[in-house]
Amino acid sequence: MKTIDTIPTGKIGRAGKLVRTGVKVGGNYVKYYSKKLVNPELDKEELNENNAQDIYNGLKTLKGSALKVAQMLSMEKNLLPRAYVEKFSLAQFSVPPLSAPLVRKTFKKYFKKYPEEIFDHFEQNSVNAASIGQVHKAEKNGKSLAVKIQYPGVAQSIHSDLAIVRPIALKMFNLKGQDTDKFFKEVEAKLLEETDYRLEIKRSIEMSESCGIIPRLKFPRYYEEISSERIITMDWMNGIHLSDFTSSDFDPELAQDLGQTLWDFYMFQMHGLKKVQADPHPGNFLVSEEGDLVAIDFGCVKEVPEEFYTPYFELAKRENLEDEELFEKTLSDLEILTDSDSPRERDFFKVLFKEMLGLFTTPFHKEEFDFGDPVFWSEIASLSERFARDEHIRKMNGNRGSKHFLYINRTFFGLYHLLHDLRANVKVNQYQKYMKVAHI
Repeated sequence: MKTIDTIPTGKIGRAGKLVRTGVKVGGNYVKYYSKKLVNPELDKEELNENNAQDIYNGLKTLKGSALKVAQMLSMEKNLLPRAYVEKFSLAQFSVPPLSAPLVRKTFKKYFKKYPEEIFDHFEQNSVNAASIGQVHKAEKNGKSLAVKIQYPGVAQSIHSDLAIVRPIALKMFNLKGQDTDKFFKEVEAKLLEETDYRLEIKRSIEMSESCGIIPRLKFPRYYEEISSERIITMDWMNGIHLSDFTSSDFDPELAQDLGQTLWDFYMFQMHGLKKVQADPHPGNFLVSEEGDLVAIDFGCVKEVPEEFYTPYFELAKRENLEDEELFEKTLSDLEILTDSDSPRERDFFKVLFKEMLGLFTTPFHKEEFDFGDPVFWSEIASLSERFARDEHIRKMNGNRGSKHFLYINRTFFGLYHLLHDLRANVKVNQYQKYMKVAHI
């Protein structure tokens, strides 16, 4: 794969790149409508593929927050057209890497030494490259290591990047500009945390120590003495990405064990630790040769405050969905219903969210749940499509709910999709025994 020698770090340079991308997208629309004049039955598949390709090509050279947003959107499989999901998913662990000279320059800046002066052996070519950093393989004292290097200028460009992509997000998610600050501040805060590699190391150690009691769940060891705020050194973990496993002719029994481990891991974090790895895409997990699940990235961790956790999971109980008074109060506690809503709006959103929650919380209403059940996923797809086409919903202000929904919902949707890919039938409450062992 071709490497990158420079990354635009200034606001003008990065904005200029996105403007050029926008011109290409505009040209795609002109071509599409020209063809549609000749063929009225033409669908948007080719348009979506061209747009997805051009947008991804523009973002992958910028890296950083702009590419991270694409990665986040790739997890919204029921929101975006297939072409966007497939192309944006490459941002998880397959983008053009930094060139060797730029990597050496980064080491010299933070360690006053080049990588070959620190490690016994350092691979100049990266193993994989994602939105915020890339990974190189190294050796020191006979131990295989993974070295994650953050791209230059990522942390400094977060605010300006989000300002550039904000208009696109407002249109895509039907949000009203004046009420969206809390959501964009939440994204900005999380992205800033992801660029603080010292914080990531601290959280990684805490998470691995707390969750290590779960069988078949493994973590790398982290080496603080050869890490910095922009470089992380950890054990090299052998295995294949979870996406490679699920796209193969995998062993159903192993997939079942991996799915149960994944579910227990997330439920233990959510209910026991009240903080969770909020980036559950397959690039953050490996399947080892021994059949263990390996968690390799804790850059994005969401703490779950009690004032959100309690009402959020109250709505996961079926009986609370049927208690009209409690249901309305809980929606208000979660900022889904507001004091400024008209009676008509309140009634509309109560009906809307009762239907949504009744479906999405189905796994919590059973002792076991089969995430490979095609009926469940067809119902989700049908509901998503119906809501997307509902003109009444589109006219409503889309920014409803606490800012905490953003990453908690993302966590659950990502988890659901991973379990679906594994076709896992999980024991829903098994995680509780690990909480008892941990005295939580």
